[in-house]
Amino acid sequence: MDGLLLDTERLTREAMDVEAASRGLAFDDGLFMGLVGVDEFGTRKRLAEVFGADFPYDEFRVAYRARVRELVRAGMPMRPGAREMVQAVKAAGLPIAVVTSSWLAQAEPHLTQAGIWPLLDTVVARDDVANAKPSPEPYLLAAERLGFAPADMLALEDSHSGVRSAAAAGMRVVMVPDLLPATDEMRVLATAVADDLHVVRRWFVG
Repeated sequence: MDGLLLDTERLTREAMDVEAASRGLAFDDGLFMGLVGVDEFGTRKRLAEVFGADFPYDEFRVAYRARVRELVRAGMPMRPGAREMVQAVKAAGLPIAVVTSSWLAQAEPHLTQAGIWPLLDTVVARDDVANAKPSPEPYLLAAERLGFAPADMLALEDSHSGVRSAAAAGMRVVMVPDLLPATDEMRVLATAVADDLHVVRRWFVG
């Protein structure tokens, strides 16, 4: 979702940076990049490691997410080709699942604001699984809900943890990098790397 369909990773980066600065903390690029594609529990653990066990994560989370909501109030920013990609898949009569590390309470309003929610067949959110990405569990659940073998499905991912998750589930993966580059590991795990979803759509529709 974030970083692949919705151009919200940069907004989250900005909101976290501002909120950390208000507490006299430095939220550098390296720290944020390590959180891309990581679920809330992993984020909580990492920030406690960096800022100390007494870091008020719950308070921080509420505050920075409120900043993100304010930033998207005027309109949900989309990644290049996201809307066109979803529409092309639906036009072909194929089912679509969104597999996200976000909680459903965050995913649903964001996808609804983007106009994508009604086009989806299912959403696998953090609420639905015991183990988030890079575990294969989220993608295996998506395959089960859609009624397909993982090997017959294609996953599109922007994060390293997402690519690892889908590949471990036995799916073919196309990485569409956003903030994180396609490393050598990603190029081994992924079937292909695409500049954006316009490129993937052109592959898809021929």
